[in-house]
Amino acid sequence: MAVEQTQVLPAPVLEAALTNFTQKLQPLIGQQINTAAYDPKVAAQTQLQTGASQAAQGLGALTGPQAYQPYMSPYQQEVMDTTLSEFDRQQTINQQGLRDQAIQAGAYGGGREGVMQAEAMRGNQMNRAQLKAQLLNQGFQDAAQRRSADLAAQQGLGTYQQQLGAAQQGFDQAQLDATQIANREKEFEEFTRLGLVGQQLAQIQPGAFASQTVGYAPPAAPASPMTNFLTGAAGGAGIMGKLGLFG
Repeated sequence: MAVEQTQVLPAPVLEAALTNFTQKLQPLIGQQINTAAYDPKVAAQTQLQTGASQAAQGLGALTGPQAYQPYMSPYQQEVMDTTLSEFDRQQTINQQGLRDQAIQAGAYGGGREGVMQAEAMRGNQMNRAQLKAQLLNQGFQDAAQRRSADLAAQQGLGTYQQQLGAAQQGFDQAQLDATQIANREKEFEEFTRLGLVGQQLAQIQPGAFASQTVGYAPPAAPASPMTNFLTGAAGGAGIMGKLGLFG
């Protein structure tokens, strides 16, 4: 019994596209992807950032009980010496005035005049110590203010440097990210292209192009030798019967 097989073939233009697509796709099935070509990278800190960090480590010198000393005026001692010298001169004049008063009162060299001179000297020493303390305190306050201003200025500069450095680092990172994306797209370009083509081919509906129907009937199986013999024998008997050989 013959068996007929019917096969619907796509339009030649679609068949050519599918053939070309599968030929391009086959080599990609076992292809290794070089992921190192687009591995992510982090932008390094800029010189501004590292410089600000190093400068921040040196700010410790601007704190502590001795931090004011580098900010003391180099003329502080000269001002102090000059002021105290003038104070001493004025006290000498005052002591001379006390002697003159004692002489006029006829008490010079007496116990009363000695007590007055001792009290005056004690008062002078106290006043001199207070004046010196005021000068030292004033110098300390001025130095402390300059130190605080310098600390604030360096901190502000460090913050500004960090901001500029961070902006530059962000720009560098954007470049690295763009390069990574470009390398990845390059690595996947053929996969992406064939994927888009495959999507378009998959959207083509059956019947969009004319198709062909081909009928196929396989040939009959060859007869066995026994079949050939029986067939031949049957045919011979018929012929001989017609010839009257069998009565």
